[in-house]
Amino acid sequence: MAGAARRRDGHVTQERMLEEAMTAIAEDGLSSLTMSALAERLGTSGGHILYYFGSKDLLLLAALRWSEAALAEERRALLSRRITAERKLDRFLVLYLPRGPRDPRWTLWIELWARTPGNSALGEAQDELDRGWHEDLEALLAAGVARRRFAPLDAGARASELLALLDGLSTRVVLGQDSGRDPRPALEVARSAVRALIAPYASGSGDVPDGAAS
Repeated sequence: MAGAARRRDGHVTQERMLEEAMTAIAEDGLSSLTMSALAERLGTSGGHILYYFGSKDLLLLAALRWSEAALAEERRALLSRRITAERKLDRFLVLYLPRGPRDPRWTLWIELWARTPGNSALGEAQDELDRGWHEDLEALLAAGVARRRFAPLDAGARASELLALLDGLSTRVVLGQDSGRDPRPALEVARSAVRALIAPYASGSGDVPDGAAS
């Protein structure tokens, strides 16, 4: 691991910095993540980290992008699977929601949302990340309608509604509201919302199984 984490000149790689930042957030929370604390964890200097990222805000955004890139790969793999649209949608919910109150990705989202109003570049970056989730969910819903798994719906509008709901549920999990810090009730609420917002295709209509391209 140490060999993979450092270049030949002994400097820690950018990916290793991002990985360790996410680990630190999960373990100790975002408030404890300083450039000096991260540098100490990595055995390098704060100046070396700042050389690559420029500021803590940019480091946090880079860490979020890194985390979201991995999830984008998981979404693409999910959309290509030969399973029904209902099962794909349920797994999408699981993928989107936080794993628990210390989920570092969602901790970053909440922190960066608060900083967006005064930072247009940060807002544009977040919009880009959000758009990936929206486009994939919209495609999933449209494919479900086309394959007669879901009743006709406006896939774009319904995707926006579901993602807004998931954002609210995720925030409550991370902040420890309502059901405390247990993520399972949030998933059940999301599943209930899906049943209310997305009707199955009429029974007896001849369901078409999902294909690899859906």
